[in-house]
Amino acid sequence: MAQKNETPVLIVSLLLTLALLGGGAWWVLNRFAPGALTPGAQNPTAANGDSDSPQNASNTPTQERLSSGERVLFAETSPEKQAGVEAIASGNFEQAVSDLEAALQANRNDPEALIYLNNAQIGDQTAYSIAVPVPAATSANPALEILRGVAQAQTEINQAGGINGVPLKVLIANDDNDPQVSRQVAEALTENSEVLGVIGHFGSEATLAAAEIYQNSGLVMISPTSTSMQLSEVGNYVFRTVPSDRFTAAALSRYMVNTLQAQNAAIYFNSESDYSQSLKDEFTTALYGDGGQILAEFDLADPAFSAADTLQQAASQDAEVLVLIANTATLDQALQVVTVNRGQLRLLGGDSIYNPKTLQVGGEAAVDMVVAVPWHILSDPQAAFVQSSRNFWGGDVNWRTAMAYDATQTLVAGLKSNPTREGIEQTLSASNFATEGATGTIRFLPSGDRNQAEQLVIIEPGSRSGYGYDFVPVQ
Repeated sequence: MAQKNETPVLIVSLLLTLALLGGGAWWVLNRFAPGALTPGAQNPTAANGDSDSPQNASNTPTQERLSSGERVLFAETSPEKQAGVEAIASGNFEQAVSDLEAALQANRNDPEALIYLNNAQIGDQTAYSIAVPVPAATSANPALEILRGVAQAQTEINQAGGINGVPLKVLIANDDNDPQVSRQVAEALTENSEVLGVIGHFGSEATLAAAEIYQNSGLVMISPTSTSMQLSEVGNYVFRTVPSDRFTAAALSRYMVNTLQAQNAAIYFNSESDYSQSLKDEFTTALYGDGGQILAEFDLADPAFSAADTLQQAASQDAEVLVLIANTATLDQALQVVTVNRGQLRLLGGDSIYNPKTLQVGGEAAVDMVVAVPWHILSDPQAAFVQSSRNFWGGDVNWRTAMAYDATQTLVAGLKSNPTREGIEQTLSASNFATEGATGTIRFLPSGDRNQAEQLVIIEPGSRSGYGYDFVPVQ
């Protein structure tokens, strides 16, 4: 191992890192344009459900944010898709089916088009309706990933004859991942008596803002991506298929103490992010419980943040491990730490570090970093969902798609038992509730949290991602 105090070298490395980050941003954004799905690659795309990125809330009327096929909510479209939504809006479902089938032949990876096609095939028939709020305008990549899980489940269910013979209809909502907008969307969905359940929202702040409305109105909400511990306290109508921050913290702490045989950690976090604060608190509790300790905390959102200075401080205090609990808004700062560290201290990361930029910018400096994720496609390559999702989308999907698929299957299980808002809640809250999903058996704790551990992945040299490095399951 190199000597810990190499300040001049660290400062030079920091400058190189900043250049890499600036130069690499355009390449990453263009490679992972909205809707991109790389066949054979891991496609981790944007960080996690809790991006907490600055959002540009618009004055778009709430009703124009909702669509079961009457309008396109994503910026990228095609003439065939546009014709399809116009046909749905006019009630010409036969023409809509033809147009949307043509749109999917041109772009098989478009889940919005597939959902609208399924809805057009239902037409005016009686159907059970669920809603999926996603940030279609502000975070298109993760929004499409969530919708892929919902669209695949909807297609499989309807092709198999529906739910006790009744097809499943999906309403998409665009909430910009903005708490104010998510509340407006939640109010509109609760007022729509046809909506029997909700899959969403994306980030914890938007989800928490909407959750109280669903709870007070008696409408089940299942988030596939929000991990903040505050969701556990909202009430009995709020669930999630993604494990909470408590599971992430426990997995990382055990790996640090038991596998790395390390006790001293320094934490990097964003003080302005509910997600980052929640995971930091949970990890601190878990680590002290496992016999370790936190020697230093560094705020990635501090305007005066310096990767070189904080690394020197961490090393001088005999830190053995750096724990990166960034969100999307502070990922660049976290990657400065990775590059300047150059493998000197071991690295652990929360699920927001599972990002293509980590592979592309971190490169060799990120090798051996361990990250906690809800699910990884290589953890069980022969699983039915892995095979079916590849057939659907022509490439590998990531954990957001799997968790959204599980959320849809959970609502379907509730609809099968008792297709009312109250009936779904009673079914999911039962102590013996269990249903099968993409990631195995789905069960909930009394808090509504998913009763499932996180998985750990490690960065190694490889070719699946296209960057020369891959996330692979820890063996």
